[in-house]
Parts: sequence; C-alpha cells; structure tokens
Amino acid sequence: MALETYHRKRDFKKTPEPKGTTRKKASGNSFVIQKHDATRLHYDFRLEMDGLLKSWAVTRGPSLVPSEKRLAVHVEDHPLDYGDFEGTIPKGEYGGGTVIVWDRGTWTPLGDVKKGLAKGHLEFELVGEKLSGRWHLIRMARRAREKRDNWLLIKGDDEHAREEDDPDILEERPESVKTGRHIKDVAGEEPGWSSKTGKIEKKSVSAPKGAKKAAMPDFIPPQLATLKPQAPTGSGWIHEIKFDGYRLQAHLADGKVKLLTRSGLDWTHKFGTEVPKALAALPAKEAVIDGELVVEGSSGASDFSALQADLSEGRSDRFVFFAFDLLHLDGKDMRNVGLLERKAALETLVRDGGGPLRYSEHFEEDGEMVLRHACRLSLEGVISKKANAKYQSGRNRDWIKSKCADRQEFVIGGYVPSSTARDSIGSLVLGVFEDGKLRHVGRVGTGFSRMVAEDLFERLQKLERKTSPFDGRLDATARRGVHFVKPELVAEVEFRAWTGEGLLRHAAFRGLREDKPAREVVREGDAGEAAKAPKSMAGTTASKVKLTHPDRVYWKDAGVTKEGLANYYTQVWRLMAPHVVSRPLALMRCPGGTAQQCFFQKHGWKGMSDEILTVVDPQDEDDNTLIAIDTLDGLIGLVQGAALEIHPWQASLDDLEKPDQVVIDLDPGDGVKWATMLEAAREVRRRLADAGLEPFVKTTGGKGLHVVAPLKPKAGWDEVKAFARAIADAMEGDDPGLFIAKATKAERKGRIYVDYLRNGRNNTAIAPYSTRARKGATVAMPLAWDELDPSIESSHFTVANAMTRLDNLKADPWGDFRKAEAPLKVATANNGRKKR
Repeated sequence: MALETYHRKRDFKKTPEPKGTTRKKASGNSFVIQKHDATRLHYDFRLEMDGLLKSWAVTRGPSLVPSEKRLAVHVEDHPLDYGDFEGTIPKGEYGGGTVIVWDRGTWTPLGDVKKGLAKGHLEFELVGEKLSGRWHLIRMARRAREKRDNWLLIKGDDEHAREEDDPDILEERPESVKTGRHIKDVAGEEPGWSSKTGKIEKKSVSAPKGAKKAAMPDFIPPQLATLKPQAPTGSGWIHEIKFDGYRLQAHLADGKVKLLTRSGLDWTHKFGTEVPKALAALPAKEAVIDGELVVEGSSGASDFSALQADLSEGRSDRFVFFAFDLLHLDGKDMRNVGLLERKAALETLVRDGGGPLRYSEHFEEDGEMVLRHACRLSLEGVISKKANAKYQSGRNRDWIKSKCADRQEFVIGGYVPSSTARDSIGSLVLGVFEDGKLRHVGRVGTGFSRMVAEDLFERLQKLERKTSPFDGRLDATARRGVHFVKPELVAEVEFRAWTGEGLLRHAAFRGLREDKPAREVVREGDAGEAAKAPKSMAGTTASKVKLTHPDRVYWKDAGVTKEGLANYYTQVWRLMAPHVVSRPLALMRCPGGTAQQCFFQKHGWKGMSDEILTVVDPQDEDDNTLIAIDTLDGLIGLVQGAALEIHPWQASLDDLEKPDQVVIDLDPGDGVKWATMLEAAREVRRRLADAGLEPFVKTTGGKGLHVVAPLKPKAGWDEVKAFARAIADAMEGDDPGLFIAKATKAERKGRIYVDYLRNGRNNTAIAPYSTRARKGATVAMPLAWDELDPSIESSHFTVANAMTRLDNLKADPWGDFRKAEAPLKVATANNGRKKR
C-alpha cells in the first residue's frame, strides 16, 4: 500500500493526525505500537520499511506467551511521522478515538524482508521499551468475502517469552512510553490543560473575511427552521442531525459565560458548572455560539426525556453542549458571513474544547439519504441549511427541519389525576392556539416518569380553574375526569397521527418546554404536507380489549404506562404477528411494573383475558396449559395481564415437535466491545449460510444479539439443538479466547457466550418487537444485515423511539423470514469452517 489510501481515508482539516505527504527516502528500522481506543480497543503494530510504516491492527494486543496467537489485520501504510502521534481523533472521523504510543524501539529482520512478506511469514527481533526478542507475523489464507489479509502475531519462544500464568504485559504496562499517560488521561483531560505539560496556551481563532467590526451584542433572536416533510436535495445544502434538547445561545465575554434560551432567558444556573467551564476555556475573549444542550441516552442519541429527568433531579454530569453556529467572535459580527465559513471558524474554536463541549458535524450528501439514515436510527430528524446563507433571526426557508416522527409542543389545558397513585397525574388534556383561541386536540396518558407525574400534579394544581380554557364545549368523553387549568404550561409530545376530527393519535409525553411561551404554540405543518409524508409499514388496528387502570406505570424510569404499552403493540402488531401467533409463549409478568417483583409465566393463570388461548401440552404430565395468542386482542390481553416480555418457542402449535427456526444467542461477557459483537454475529451468519440457511439478526433489548434462521419443520428438537451446539462448539474451538459455548458465568469475562440452549423443547427466546422488563423500556428490534453498526447497540431501541424507526423503513428487514425456510442439513463439528 502507498500513502494514497492513508490520505483518502482522512480529512486533515478535522483530524490532528500527521499528513505525511511523501514517503521518506532514507529507510530506518524503527517500530512503534500505538494503543488505539476506537470503536474497539486494539493495538496498531507498525514496522518501518522503505520510508513508510507497514501497519497491522492487532485486535487483542500483543502477547508474550508463544502459544497465544493474536490476530493482526493488515491495514494501510502510514507515514513515518505517525510513529510519534499521540492524541484524540475526532468522533466520526476514520479511526475516531484516543491514541497513545504504547511501545517503540527498533526491529531487525531475520531473513529477507521482501521474500518473507511475499511468502507470508516474517520473522524478526524487537528491541523496545516493553517488547523484546524474537517474533513472527504469519499470513492466513484469505477467505471468501474478506477484503484484507489477516496475519497472526506470535511471540517466539526465547528468554523474553512468558508462561500463560505470568502477568499480561498489556495489563502490567498500560501507559504511554512517550508521556506516561494512560488512554483515559488523553481522552479526558480538562480543556486547556495537559496532565503532563500543564497549561496549554490558547491558539487564537481569526474571524473570516466579511465579518464586520462590532461590539459584543446582547441576546440575538435565533434563526428558526421551517418544517417540511422531506429534506431538501441537491447541492447548496448541508444537513445536521436534529438535537433533542434545549436550544441555547452561549455568550462568552472576558472568561464569563451566560446560557440564554431561545426567548432570551438566562438559564446559566440550570445547567451546572461543567458546560460553562468548558465554554470559558475556549480561545476567545468574546463569542456568541448557537447550539443545543442535550443529555445522551443509552442509545447514544440525545434524549429530551432524560434531560428533563436530570434537571428534575438536579443532576448535571451528563450535559453536553453541541455548538452548530458562530454569530460573534472577538469584536467581529459573523452573521453576514456564509454558513460554511462560520462553521469552519466554529470548528477551529471548539475542536479542542473536550469534555461536555462538542462541534456539530454536518453532511453534504443528499438530504433525503441523510434523513433516512437518521430515522432508521430513531433520531428526531434533520436540520438542512443553505451552505452559503447568512444568519437571519426568525423563521425562514434557509433552514428546513424534517422530522422522523410527528412531534411538537402543545398547551396543557387540563389534567386527569392518576387512578393508581396519589398526588400524580394520569393524563394531560392538550390544545393549540388558532386565531388566538385554544383548540382542544386530545389527551396524552403515557411517557411520564413517576417523578415527572408528581411534579406536574403539583404545578397544575396551582393553575386550576373552574371553567374550560378551550374554545367551544367539549363533549362528555373529552370532559370526563378533567381538572381544567390556566393554559400556561407547554408540553412536548410525540404522536402517531392526526385523526379526521383533529385529535392526536397514540400520543406520548416527552417533557415540559419551559423555554417556549404558550401563546406561540400552534399546529405545525398543514394537512397537505402531511399527506405527502411517507406511510408507515406498521398498522394501527384497534383492539376491543378494555384496559383497567390504563395509567398504571409499567416502567417507572421511562414513564411507560399500560396504555402506552398497548399503543406500542397496536402499532407493531402487523410486523410482530408472524413471530408470535400460534406459538407457545413464556411471559415475564410484572403486575406492579418493573419497580416491583417480576416472574416468568409459562402456563395459564386465573383471571387472564379471554382473548388469550390455552393449549394442552401432550408431554406435560401435570396437564398444565400452554399460553398462546392468535390476534391483536390476545396481545393486548397480555398487556392487561402485565406481560412485559414475550418469549416464543422455536416451534408453532401446528407441530410442537418440529422446530421451524434455530436461534444462536450471542451474550457478551464483561469487557467485550460492541464492535466485537457485531463481527461475532457476522461470523454466525457465515456459518449458518454455509449450512444452507438464511440468517436474520435482531437486537435483544438487553446486551446481546440473536441470529435466527427459519427452518422447514422436518427435523426434531434433538437434531436442531445438536446443530446449534455444533456451531457454538466450533466457534469456541476456532477462537477460545473470544467465544465460549458453556453457560459457566465465571469463565465469560472478555468472551462471548454462544448460547445454543434456546433451541430445546420448552426453551424460548425473546420475540421480535417484544419489550423487555429492563430500564428504559427497551425492545428487541429486527435489523437488516447492513444495519449492523456500532451506533446501534442492543438497548438502542425503546418503546419511545421504536416507531420513529419503523415509520421510516421502506421494507420490513424480516419481511421474507418465512419465505426463507430451508431444511436442516447434517452439521459437521465446525460447520464447514476451517479452524485457525
């Protein structure tokens, strides 16, 4: 490889890595190993050859034990300057993460280097600060589908080698040989400060040409985006991910910082000390920065509900400020400068801010493509901006917002007390202003955490009034149980659609919007544009099952109620039904919600809904009945019975003794990186495909992944289980350091448990789209194989965000699941794969 590949993969305006434009003429014999905490922690092993650094990514790091063979993936050549690089590559850039110089020294080949590389066996000696002695690099045969050469890095058996029980050099010496710092030191240093060099002098940032001389302004009314159902396409636009937080304008003057809301309120005191501290450390005397303060949820995306919860609890350690525009810089008004020039100056200003301060990246690809990708990740949407436009206060069409789900602010005009908890709200009655009058748009009865529900009750009690604030008389259903209030508080609500009567459908509360006056709340968009919006794959068939206490909270932290769970299942029923209908089910029931005791239920129980089916198991000597459903009403009956997890058998009621699918459950032990899990799933896919099956993949809503292949129901339970075990055993045999096929928890640290036991009779696995009785109301989500990405972890999708994804998919990734049924063939010990 030459440096062309190295350069093509990097944007040197964004990454601090050395450019190294040419190869050095003189050839030395240096080596360097850089510890690189990127998507997956690994060690980059580099040998100087012909004026370049030949490079291998050693996935688990070098070992001094000769019997331990470490995978080393051959990657692009690097410039010699790279051998001294230590720092942080920005998130989103190639190799984004933290790098330290873990070891360095000289190397001496034992034999002809060119012949060794060509043959695939390079033998050499190292003289380093941590590694010494004889080593081997041995190339493995390239498999089909592999784009890079895989080598093995092996320590020679000499006086520098260690035994298996000796200390691991990686744990014994984790520090940089250049600075003595650890990875966490480089990644987490305070802005403007190095743990080794002390204060870092600020580098001044110059305002671009066109910026006008001006005094530091007071509050600048923000530029606002116009809502459109599609993102603009074509050149001249850039696209940013829409954040789900509080829009704030940061004013920096002489080391002091103010954070102003979009209406100009000073909210600096609300957000703790870390964000202002990071802003104050920027290399500027004066600056006005437009941005958004967020809290990132477990999925890595900004989460307004989590932000609200942190504010309620007085917690500020998770706040992150994303800067997306620069309006004033050191005596210069930037608003007449084009957007891309403003952003370039902003990036230079905040790039090294670190901690809770981040630069908002943008994309120049097609807007609809960016929007589709954002929606598949269940993000809120995209803000598209004209690349060269000036900054103009107020709402205009230079900024377009395209949402992945219907979501906007509504005025609270009343509330209904909870039927299950004292001093708590059960639902809110909502409206929007039209021609100065408040129009009723329905209720929202889910999405409140217990703390938020109690806080709202206290606030709304103080605003109660005897008469309705809504224009016109509400019918009896709309008035039932309502305490009317002064229309002063604003709620942000996500909803499914507008009904023909102008009411919200399947609404969920996301938080209070204290930064927006109630009088400004109107219905966003119009009916014509709504008609252009893409239609969802999911359905909305109604159930006839009546819920008792619909405001009972099932997930206290996420605020998901019984009604909220029923709404979710109603929407996903069409997609979920093929995977749960007419199958024996095991349930995780939590009658008091996840905050109280939960238990597994495999048989019928007294008082369960008539819509739930019971079937006699011919092999059950106690005549216990199996549980099953065949309609949406049955599923909502399970909701009424507090079933928060649904686990089907791998066989249908049509033939209980012939499984029609096989499941490989990948369960990571402590210390396993998510990127490793993704590659493990691909490895299972290859093995199943080699056996003539078509695999599908889903997140479990917990920690792992399920790879599932549909079967023609011909083989029995013992055969299917033996086939799954053969895959698990073969994976452990091929890489025992990474995979384990035994259920022993004590041996799982740093390894992936390949669980084949889901394939026995009476054993189950979580259903696609089923919720989990876990923090956040997570759900098991089917994925397409090309969606396996570090940005989607197992707990990424929840009741709150799942429909955003499903509403924006063009096709069900598991839509052809049953069409792909294939007979199970006889499995070999390693299922057709060669052992390494």
